Amino acid sequence: MAKKNEPEVTEQKVQTRYDKKMAARKAKEERDRRDEKIFKTVTAVIGIAIVLAIVIGFGSSIVKKQTALHGTYIQVGEENISKLEFDYYYHSVVNSYLSTYGSIASYMGLDTSKDPAEQIYDQDKNLTWKDLFEEMAVQQIVSTYAMKADAQANGFTYDSTEEYESQIEQFRSAADSAAETLSVYYRETFGDYATEKNIKPFLEDALLTNAYYQELLAKNAPSEEEIKTTYEADPASYDDVDYRSFVFKADLADDATEDDIAAAMDDLKAKADAFLTERKAGGDFNALCAENASEDDKANYEDTESDYSLKEGQRKSYAPSVIQDFLFDDTRAEGDIEVIEDTDNHQYYVVEFIKRYYDAETVDSEISDSMASDATAAYLSSLTEKFEVSDQKGHLNYLTATDSSSDSTAADGSDSTDETSDTGTAESDEMDGTEDTAEE
Repeated sequence: MAKKNEPEVTEQKVQTRYDKKMAARKAKEERDRRDEKIFKTVTAVIGIAIVLAIVIGFGSSIVKKQTALHGTYIQVGEENISKLEFDYYYHSVVNSYLSTYGSIASYMGLDTSKDPAEQIYDQDKNLTWKDLFEEMAVQQIVSTYAMKADAQANGFTYDSTEEYESQIEQFRSAADSAAETLSVYYRETFGDYATEKNIKPFLEDALLTNAYYQELLAKNAPSEEEIKTTYEADPASYDDVDYRSFVFKADLADDATEDDIAAAMDDLKAKADAFLTERKAGGDFNALCAENASEDDKANYEDTESDYSLKEGQRKSYAPSVIQDFLFDDTRAEGDIEVIEDTDNHQYYVVEFIKRYYDAETVDSEISDSMASDATAAYLSSLTEKFEVSDQKGHLNYLTATDSSSDSTAADGSDSTDETSDTGTAESDEMDGTEDTAEE
């Protein structure tokens, strides 16, 4: 009888609750060991990354500083100018400008409370006030190196030790007054990397070139004969005059018509003529002024100590334009008096000439200074022409700025040309069409 094939039965061990618990614990221990390994690896990597970031950041700062101190920011002639040196001149220019024009800067379009880089100076070229100051800084750098080279070529030397120490002492006093450390003062005054030590060469250059400039002025001083010739060529520009004057002003409404203006001017002329007549008859000039002055001005003319109508030591350029010719007429004599119309400003002057004179000491000094300054400026200009400015890294916007208004005009012209060309083409096409029609 055949034997039946029966399925093989595999013996399985029955897993107790204890066995399950031990297996779970073993699996958890394996996972913990794996997680700990991963955590240690990741932590190590993060730690390395943080250290690298710190090192790279610190290294970048060092590189940036070294580049500013020793790298080439721009070139002037054959001279390599660092960012440190450029910043010194830039901040010096800005400080000097604000010291001179700070009180009227707002009228010139500069808000001193804002960054110059965010304020447009030249709309057509899209240049900012920062660009302007940078251009002025470059001009100062060029001038300094040109004068240094010329001074050396001419054997000029200057011991700036005493003057340098005096300047440093002024910096210290300024820092104390501002309640700043000296290091902070230097950075704020001359740039982020400025210290007393590293800007010393630039300050000494400034003292040297200032001294050399005075030397050039002395060398270019004109002779007495040259001064005399200059004066005699245009004495009216240098002479002073003393005179008295009073102004009759028209009180006009904003919407005044031509007839209103004419009537007001006729009234003023009558009053000015009456003033003139009384003065010629012996009336006191200030008393007549007080009679005709507004309530606000009466007290000024009644003050005998101020002599309010008197103008002394007036140059032609300082006097109102409409009365200049009267005052500086070569035939003018003491006591001459005249009524003069100022059409543009709707007023009449009563002007009385007292005297014209030549203040030799003052005028000769002015002429000498002016001639020496002009001659020195021309000489320095010839020196600076040899120094070309090179901006390989594109720091200076003003060097490449173009006039947008010119570009716009050129574009308009181009458009016009295109339109003309298009019109011509269209006309040509029309003619061709006409010819074709005719041929048909």
